[in-house]
Amino acid sequence: MARMHTRRRGSSGSDKPVADDPPEWSDVDSDAVENRIVELAEQGHSPSEIGLKLRDEGVQGTPVPNVQLATGKKVTEVLEGHDASADLPEDLRNLMERAVGLREHMAANPNDAQNKRALQNTEAKVRRLADYYRGDALDADFQYTYEHAQELL
Repeated sequence: MARMHTRRRGSSGSDKPVADDPPEWSDVDSDAVENRIVELAEQGHSPSEIGLKLRDEGVQGTPVPNVQLATGKKVTEVLEGHDASADLPEDLRNLMERAVGLREHMAANPNDAQNKRALQNTEAKVRRLADYYRGDALDADFQYTYEHAQELL
């Protein structure tokens, strides 16, 4: 399958091994994991950062290799259950941050044609992703604009 904005083909990625049960060495309580997730979210960490911190630091000194195996829910589902979820989905927020940064770069460097193309591609991705989330995670009347993105971020 070709990449979205180039004519090159992408390289295949690796898959996580299929597992139904958490490993024996990781015997953490699901309530403790959920409390740690909410605590990290209140500190301002995104769901992917929370997963990395749980993998590296763990809960009470025991690493959590997979939150879904330990709790039966994904990190975002745990956050929604505790009313600690973010106002924007993480992938949309990251793309909007990139688009705002590229727009600021283009204001300072108007002749940078390569980054002008990167800005066009990034804003196209933001619009497609907003179409996907519109009505569920976003308001039905959400429209991406640079000014609106600056306000949200």
